[in-house]
Amino acid sequence: MLELGSKGFPKFNNVCTFVIFQVPLKPGRSLMDWIRLTKSGRDLTGLKGRLIEVTEDELAKHNKKEDCWICIRGFVYNVTPYMEYHPGGEDELMKAAGADGTDLFDQVHRWVNYESMLKECLVGRMAVKPIAAPKGEGFKNEMISVIDLTPSYDWFQTDSLITIVIYTKQKDMNAELVIVDCQDKRLRGEIIVDDHSYLVEVDLDHAVQEDVAVNIAEKVGKVEIILKKKDNIHWKMLGQALESHNTFIKRTERGLFYRKCKLVSKTEVTHDTKLLCLMLPRSTHLCVPIGQHVYLKQTIAEVVKPYTPVLPFLPLDFKEPPRHDGAHLYLMIKIYSCGLFTQALDHLQIGDYISVSNPEGSFKKSQVQTSEDLFLLAAGTGFTPMVKLLNFALTEVGCLRTVRLIFFNKTEDDILWRNQLEQLALKDERFEVQFILSQPTKDWVGKQGKISSPLLSEFVKRSRKDSKVLICICGPTPFTEQGVQYLKDLGYSQEEIHTFTA
Repeated sequence: MLELGSKGFPKFNNVCTFVIFQVPLKPGRSLMDWIRLTKSGRDLTGLKGRLIEVTEDELAKHNKKEDCWICIRGFVYNVTPYMEYHPGGEDELMKAAGADGTDLFDQVHRWVNYESMLKECLVGRMAVKPIAAPKGEGFKNEMISVIDLTPSYDWFQTDSLITIVIYTKQKDMNAELVIVDCQDKRLRGEIIVDDHSYLVEVDLDHAVQEDVAVNIAEKVGKVEIILKKKDNIHWKMLGQALESHNTFIKRTERGLFYRKCKLVSKTEVTHDTKLLCLMLPRSTHLCVPIGQHVYLKQTIAEVVKPYTPVLPFLPLDFKEPPRHDGAHLYLMIKIYSCGLFTQALDHLQIGDYISVSNPEGSFKKSQVQTSEDLFLLAAGTGFTPMVKLLNFALTEVGCLRTVRLIFFNKTEDDILWRNQLEQLALKDERFEVQFILSQPTKDWVGKQGKISSPLLSEFVKRSRKDSKVLICICGPTPFTEQGVQYLKDLGYSQEEIHTFTA
């Protein structure tokens, strides 16, 4: 579901968002009608409550409208009953009929809480195939177990502590690659290894305190999760393994995990944009990497929305700002007058809770660490991915010659953190900000217009002929798509352009 503006066009969050065009549904086929059907007790899988393991061959057999199975992140759903309720139409679902629809889902449905929407249609899990060993000298054409390629874990205890040790078998492990949650005796420790995820997930044998410590030996890739026992008793076992325990799969197949975070402050940035500060649970270790986003989930319309965490302000002295301690998340959110989701966020009171997902995104720090010229193109709240990136670039990337932000807005009142950006430009000679308005008043003396090839040719220029360039762009989908095309027309390659999308 998208929030619509006054003229019926989709509104966008602070990451670029794909647009779904809805088709007319038959009477009695609304979202609420579907929810009522899922709660009716009717068998929507055709398996009478059984869950099965599904092979690729079996999945492929169910490829018709009247018998349609789709796999999403390793789980198989019978979507036949859902066909007439799907806002994108039957043809959209049929694109993944009898196949893995994870990539298709990520392109157009990423924010939809499909686990809840389709839980009564769950057929089972995909069967895991062994991985073939590579051919070459010293190898035979033989099969090797998946476990040979995965990280591993062990645990030990003292009178007062439980320590889980994860051997990632990776160098350069860091805090951003480790996510730990421990709530209600359930421990979940996730390690990110490139595009894969290793998970330790158990129901602990006994209760532990809220304090969770994470130690990382970065060079050898060893991660320690340290729990404090509530009672000084000897544990016979770590706990009961959950379904996804000790698995090593692609991140896109893992799905989103949420924890409840408390709203501790809410401040006004502009006339329609708020800065929310959320506090993570004491039992959570989570550091959102630069350029990545999280999803917020409200119990409305089964929809989640992506937002990119920012800093509480732009630090002009290049020191870590207050509360930037891994315990808080800052989200800059535009409130739409007729938007159900953002209105609900705006009505949250201090002390209320909201569910926050694990981070997602494809941006890597290495993309900017070798750049000499960094150009940031942002429209509206598309500015939010640029905040941490801007701070990182100016504080930690010594080879940068130029850092330029081209910031598009409708009016002066819409410009986020204008004073801070102007102060930063005065403070650091490498940084320049250019504000461009599409609906300026007659008093505006700056640039005006919308994103265009002539405008970009004026501001996006290499500092020297062969300098290494990175151009990051974020805003509504049309803005991003047009910007990428204009940049390519100006001679910039796809490798030099990064689009922030969700």
